[in-house]
Parts: sequence; structure tokens; C-alpha cells
Amino acid sequence: MTEKQLLDAQRFSDIEHNLSVIRERVAQAAVKSGRKPEDVTLMAVTKTVAPEYINHAIRCGVDLIGENKVQEYLGKKPDLLPCEAHLIGHLQTNKVRQIVGEVSMIQSVDSVRLANEIAKRSLAAGITTDILAEINVGGEDSKSGIEWEKAEETLAQLAEIEGIKLCGLMAIPPVCENSEDARAFFLKMNRLFVDIRDKKLDNTDIRVLSMGMSSDYYEAILEGSTLVRVGSSVFGKRIY
Repeated sequence: MTEKQLLDAQRFSDIEHNLSVIRERVAQAAVKSGRKPEDVTLMAVTKTVAPEYINHAIRCGVDLIGENKVQEYLGKKPDLLPCEAHLIGHLQTNKVRQIVGEVSMIQSVDSVRLANEIAKRSLAAGITTDILAEINVGGEDSKSGIEWEKAEETLAQLAEIEGIKLCGLMAIPPVCENSEDARAFFLKMNRLFVDIRDKKLDNTDIRVLSMGMSSDYYEAILEGSTLVRVGSSVFGKRIY
């Protein structure tokens, strides 16, 4: 067996072990939050991960992957086993044409302008694209997302656009030194999620609250996350 085969075998084994641990923690957090384990979806984030490792995760039961970059996903897609995929990274309007119809959801819609472009391309393709509105819950200049103060107004605008369907919210809270600080941001997002869901806006299906990553998915689930985006904890440290 070559050195690469040995390394691959070890990585495959690590992915299996990591998924087992993560699923157990997801289930524990879901139950602790008063829900069932199946109420929380685990997304495997595949940024920088080669298709052979993604496919191994799919064989291990992963049924949802998330990619950050349009070109990276489109380059990998022909080599991937069948699996639902979402775009979770910042999307430039000039890349919308390439990704519409290639993923089942775009999670990172951070402006009405971007939403209109997605809608335009979707209508041209004869489809409706499911989206999440990305909220800048921490008000950080370094992160994209709809401003917190404009969130409700913007969400109402998104709901009126033909060609897209608003299915919920997504956020990447600030990096926090302790879990209680992180939970405060997740709780803030959950309150907005419940408020928007209860408004029952036309042309919406508010069912997804996407928050929580490798470092904080447990806390996110405790505060109501329905979808966690876990990458390095599944596949190991990213190789750029």
C-alpha cells in the first residue's frame, strides 16, 4: 500500500469517527433544547475538500453539503455522488447566472439587489430558487449580511420578489471567548426567526435557521438552530 493510500485510509477513518461524534452531540443538543435529533440538519461544509473525501462522507450518510465558492463547487460537482447542496459563501451578482439551478438553496443572500438578480436568473430558467437571508447579527464591518436594524424591512421586501422563496435566516455571529456570549447572538437570531415565521408573509416558507459551525454548533442548537454548518470537525483542518 502506498503512502497516499495509507493517508487516505486514515482520513476516511477519521471522517467516519468525526461524523459519529458530531451526530451524537447534535442529538444531545437537540434533545436538551426540547426537540428531536431529526429536527436539526447536519450540513458538511466542503470548502477545500477533495471530492473523494466528500464522497466518503456521503457514503457515511451525509445528505447535505455546503460550498462557499461558485467555481469550486462547479468544479467538483461532476465528481460528486448525488447529494443535496447549498451555496453558503458570499455570492457576487456576476456569479449568480452560473449557480442558479445548480444548488437547491442559496443561504447567503445579503441584499435586495442580490435577491433580484437571483430572481431574474431563476425566472429565466423557469424555476424558483429557495434562499436564506444572511443577517449580520453582530454588526461587524468585516462580514457581509443584512444590517440588523434593517432586517425586518428587508425580509418583507425579499418576500415580495417573484422567482425566489424566502425559507429562513442564516448568520455567522462574532467569534466569542465563551459559550454564553455566543448563545446571546444565537438567541437574538432565533427571536427574529420566530417573529418572521409567525408573520406568515406571502411567498415565504420560513423553516430554516442556519447557524452554528464547528466551534459552536452545540450552543447554536440549544438556542434554536435547525441547520448547522460543520466543516473542519468533519474533514479535519482545511488545506489551502
